[in-house]
Amino acid sequence: MNSNLKPVKKVHQAISAPIDDLTTYRAMPTYTLQHLDPFLFLNHHGPQVYPPHNSGLPFGPHPHRGFETLTYILKGDIVHWDSNGHKSRITEGGVQWMTAGSGLIHSEISSEEFKTQGGEEEVIQLWLNLSARNKMVKPDYHGLKEEEITHFHMDEGKVRVNLISGEWDDHKGPVNSLENLCMTSVEMKSNGRFEMEVPEGNQVLFYVVKGQVEVNNTKVAMRNLVEFNENGGTIQVQASEDSYLILGHGKPLQEPIVAQGPFVVNSREELIRAFEDYQAGRMGTWDEN
Repeated sequence: MNSNLKPVKKVHQAISAPIDDLTTYRAMPTYTLQHLDPFLFLNHHGPQVYPPHNSGLPFGPHPHRGFETLTYILKGDIVHWDSNGHKSRITEGGVQWMTAGSGLIHSEISSEEFKTQGGEEEVIQLWLNLSARNKMVKPDYHGLKEEEITHFHMDEGKVRVNLISGEWDDHKGPVNSLENLCMTSVEMKSNGRFEMEVPEGNQVLFYVVKGQVEVNNTKVAMRNLVEFNENGGTIQVQASEDSYLILGHGKPLQEPIVAQGPFVVNSREELIRAFEDYQAGRMGTWDEN
């Protein structure tokens, strides 16, 4: 028995929060948990089967400032457009990492192929806060196909880690996180197990997308988010059935959070400025042509 297990503080169940006709469960913020600094927001869209000749995902053009989005495409696809000229279609197993920074307009919609043919869609989107020194950085975007992510196995192949940013043992993810976050997803076969050492002071994001696991002697079912205490220590996970996890960790920013709609800043004055900049076109203009 590992005597240095990081204690589980509470398990939070995601709440139903549909968006138009899209099945959505929100794990954060909810009435039991506002955020886990620096992790602000987690939406779990689907799994949902779209029929042929559907209208696709409902995320048309909208602005962001002051944070990053990390989107996991588990099923289906997402076409990303933004006012900085980035465009990409990412399919199952890939991710999209967007730095909104000083501000941009983007959309996340289904491809014409998906809208014509239909199919299964499942997506996880996280909002990752930026520190005051990085809130006004130049916007950026990385669309990574599955083969562009760092993959490695543990427990004789029963655990597959998909490392997006940061380091795990001798492995390094392809994205350089501005806030030095380690972000992964983890696929586990039944009875698979692994351990992760969490540095002292780091906040952990741990969400069970599907399946059921036991983490540090606490059973956690799908669509549940685990809140740990702030001490360092080991996260020890064993899958009771085939499971899929979102797992990340990083230093809390410990800065004021002033958020409204698509903007996350540090003061009321900065929030007013964000709306003014958007309305004045200083976050770019929208043109899909």
